[in-house]
Amino acid sequence: MKSNVQEKYSVKKTDKETLLKWYYLLFLGRTLDERAPNYLKQAIGWSYHAPAAGHDAIQLAIGQKFRKNKDHLFPYYRDLQTCVSAGMTAEEIIYNGISKDADVAGGGRHMSNHFAKPSWNIHNVSSATGNHTLHAVGLGRALKTYDVKDAVVFSSQGESSVSEGYVYEAINGASREMLPVVFVFQDNGYGISVPKEDQTANRKNARNFEGFKNLRVIYCNGKDVFDSMNAMEEAVDWVFKKQSPVIVHANCVRIGPHSNSDRHELYRDQNELHYVSQYDPLAKYRRMLLRYERATEQELKEIEEKVAQEVKAAHKKALKAPDPKPESIHDFVIPDPYKSSKYPDGTHNADGEPIKLIQALNETLKAEFRHNPDTYIWGQDIANKDKGGVFNVSKGMQQEFGKKRVFNAPIAEDYILGTANGMSRFDKKLRIVVEGAEFADYFWPAMEQYVETTHEYWRTKGQFSPNITIRLASGGYIGGGLYHSQTTEGALATFPGVRVVYPSFADDAAGLLRTSIRSEGLTLFLEPKALYNSPKAATVVPDDFEVPFGKARVRRNGQHLTMITYGNTTHMCLEAAEKLSKEDGIETEVIDIRSLIPLDKETIFKSLEKTSRALIVHEDKVFGGFGGELAAVIAEEAFTLLDAPVKRVGAEFTPIGFNRILEAAILPNSGKILNAARDLLAF
Repeated sequence: MKSNVQEKYSVKKTDKETLLKWYYLLFLGRTLDERAPNYLKQAIGWSYHAPAAGHDAIQLAIGQKFRKNKDHLFPYYRDLQTCVSAGMTAEEIIYNGISKDADVAGGGRHMSNHFAKPSWNIHNVSSATGNHTLHAVGLGRALKTYDVKDAVVFSSQGESSVSEGYVYEAINGASREMLPVVFVFQDNGYGISVPKEDQTANRKNARNFEGFKNLRVIYCNGKDVFDSMNAMEEAVDWVFKKQSPVIVHANCVRIGPHSNSDRHELYRDQNELHYVSQYDPLAKYRRMLLRYERATEQELKEIEEKVAQEVKAAHKKALKAPDPKPESIHDFVIPDPYKSSKYPDGTHNADGEPIKLIQALNETLKAEFRHNPDTYIWGQDIANKDKGGVFNVSKGMQQEFGKKRVFNAPIAEDYILGTANGMSRFDKKLRIVVEGAEFADYFWPAMEQYVETTHEYWRTKGQFSPNITIRLASGGYIGGGLYHSQTTEGALATFPGVRVVYPSFADDAAGLLRTSIRSEGLTLFLEPKALYNSPKAATVVPDDFEVPFGKARVRRNGQHLTMITYGNTTHMCLEAAEKLSKEDGIETEVIDIRSLIPLDKETIFKSLEKTSRALIVHEDKVFGGFGGELAAVIAEEAFTLLDAPVKRVGAEFTPIGFNRILEAAILPNSGKILNAARDLLAF
């Protein structure tokens, strides 16, 4: 299907120098693409390869319209030709393919055929197909926020990835916010072996979006260089003029299999394979240059010889390049945090009027927004007139800081976090706070982006850090039942690349939030919502208070038993400890770990040297809860300090009931903690 846009490029109109440059880029891309399987056959690498052949024309056009360090490009795993057209060298492509340390995408840390060059704004994209559309939208939001009107964000993907729900979220958001993003759908008719008709009722899935306001859809022949160039030219011009998104739907063919592990002859007959080979974009372009006498056979042969020598030299250099070092695996897991000089242990002796935990959070958010004008917050119900969040934690922020910095997001958790990932790529000075869901239990749709964001820093070898604080109202004791009362840290703390904190008191909530926002990297900030307005969590909070990550706080000194806890159960442990003292003469040390990751093992072990008994208490389920990790750490590293087995107290292995009687039977309380402590002391 030929596009109906203005014809700027044609075989007759385009100057010869440009035509020959395009042939060079196309032939270079194809040569690398065809050479890739040989590395696997020789056991050198490139164990994942998704051939670009058949997509050559639209990929050339994407790369030609991209301007390094000006625009932003999110290529997908089949975009070899796109990256070559954008300026990446044969060496850089091969380094990525065979996972060398010199790979500019991330030093061999990411899957082969995932080409990137972050220093040019060619972003390192995940294997979760299409999820980078959310990042592209987030970057588009940054361009709009900072009034950058001469740049565009390109998001490239296969047509089958459009079936993913987060792609719809991204395009809906881009159209609603009117963002400068060009979404390119490279349609080869297959999602691995799944034909297009099994994906969508429309033959062209871009038609699914034609009803979106502020969105233009352009269809083109992605097998034709000139039609692809004209379509991309029109798309970019439209973005510049309208500052609104565009979809370019490019009809392609997939000449080869989906990847080197796919046997496409099992689902494609010989007629189809012959048909697609006849529509080879490179062969067509070569024929046109000769037919219209825009190049001679000799000129094309010279280009082909030049490419052959270039790839041969790049191959030799790549084979000699060093591999990643095994000892480097712990580098770039997470950036170094902000360090407090005034409160190095996260404690204070300030006098004054106690404030509640919710007020501490609200005042700290406002203080940090005044401290750094490049701080933003969004989420569901975050700001509408006098309402600020479902619990009013962000109350008054939009009135003070405006709608550009404080705004509502759609009810789409993946969109909330995915656009935060994207916007944070604009400049490392940005700090983004998201209310990831109205309740922590509703965060699960964002898990795909959560996992993605945890490994960005490691995957890019430190080239990109998502500086994001995810706030989640967590826990029960409010009679909320399912989706309103559960704790999630047992699952969310299992991923490297994120810090996890869970305060129990107002001052720690303020101090940890300040440290989270000022630090580079991703922090999960869990807020015990039952304590928002609880007098027992109220404390004096110094205006500049900071709590370092990985610093526990001893809430009560003792020598007979150590209780290790956090969140809601900290207060229950303190109540149980007082009863033990009064009724049994037992002095219990209560450690509020505050920071789950990183964990302050030193404070725990120091306490066990005195008490020799460990009782781990948290609100989450005992089975699969974070306490299992705490118990394992103690058993492995401090076993000789113990005089009794480690004991755990937590929720029953059931969902949380709505009826208060059921909730009380399921969740821990001071009575259950007291009984467990006495059992442990009797051992």
